[in-house]
Amino acid sequence: MQYRLNQKNGDSLSLLGFGCLRFPRKNGKIDFEETQREILEAVRLGVNYFDTAYVYGGSEETLGKILAQNGIRKSVYIATKLPHYYIKKTEDFERFFAEELQRLQTDYVDYYLIHMLPDVATWRRLQTFGIEEWLLQKKQSGMIRNIGFSYHGNTVAFQELLDVYDWDFCQIQYNYMDEHSQAGRAGLLKAAKKGMPVIIMEPLRGGRLVHGLPKEAGHLFSRARSDWSPAEWGLRWLWDQPQVTVVLSGMNSMEMLRENVRIASDVRAGELGEAEFALYRQVIAAINRRMKVPCTGCGYCMPCPSGVDIPGVFRCYNERYTDNYYTGMKEYFMCTTMRAKHSGASQCVRCGKCESHCPQQIPIREKLAEAAGKMESPVYHVAKWVMKRIGRF
Repeated sequence: MQYRLNQKNGDSLSLLGFGCLRFPRKNGKIDFEETQREILEAVRLGVNYFDTAYVYGGSEETLGKILAQNGIRKSVYIATKLPHYYIKKTEDFERFFAEELQRLQTDYVDYYLIHMLPDVATWRRLQTFGIEEWLLQKKQSGMIRNIGFSYHGNTVAFQELLDVYDWDFCQIQYNYMDEHSQAGRAGLLKAAKKGMPVIIMEPLRGGRLVHGLPKEAGHLFSRARSDWSPAEWGLRWLWDQPQVTVVLSGMNSMEMLRENVRIASDVRAGELGEAEFALYRQVIAAINRRMKVPCTGCGYCMPCPSGVDIPGVFRCYNERYTDNYYTGMKEYFMCTTMRAKHSGASQCVRCGKCESHCPQQIPIREKLAEAAGKMESPVYHVAKWVMKRIGRF
């Protein structure tokens, strides 16, 4: 296993992190024995970063029990997350954090994230409840060692968030398909310039860059190197960038764990050349042929006077077809609907300002109407109403 340094505090973090959302299951419940076997093997092989969250059903409890029973809590770094969307008053910070410590059977958290922080407006709301004072107290007491946030959204909003607080680290969705969407390479570079470790989630888009590839894309990879799987191509693209600190993988089999550890032990930053990058471009083109809108995420159409996140809407709309229906709808809900100010396609008033700036000459108004019809279905509106009633946004 190789490690990259957290320059802010000297922590040596394993290139491969264990994502704890997708623990092995049996009869619908977490398979404790199998999960324990895999976590112990991961630690033995050098993995030292474990990422969980309050809303990952049973994950915190399972991880905490395994670490405590085997006496290895101090051998690893635990990352978990504050569910900011449940916060209604100042006391809620302490209530949720105390419950997480109990679940994890620990008295401190190494890396604590504001979960799915979407924009500066949401951070301002948390400030009214005193989040900065609370985080400072926890950090001074040693109960929280590092403070960060996880992010789904567009590049501009991510870079704005980087500047509103003295974060210790951040966590972003990033892979060769999201190089210029989500936080993107621009966001990665800005965070790294601030000296922040960058933790990568969805490196293979939940496995869809492995099992959901078009046949043409899979053939391109196998013809180039038959000994590298699509997963290895995806992981090597990430670790080739020295600004990437840890790549999380939701490993739920011993075979996957050992394969990922092998890659993390062998890879070197900067080893890929122009031939490999040309191949990635061919694979991306093969995937993009399924897209509904040829949007590159450049952002020249922004800002929208009506508040529509145009690149974000098109990204989610495309994912419905390049990945699957569930992924596209989940991303659309997180990135446009759960924000303090909604930014969905239906807010378009057809002013046309965006189209005059689009280098791809996309009929944006037409495509936004199309996206609104497909993404904002009756089911979407029911879900939006329910989430609003229970205070998720």
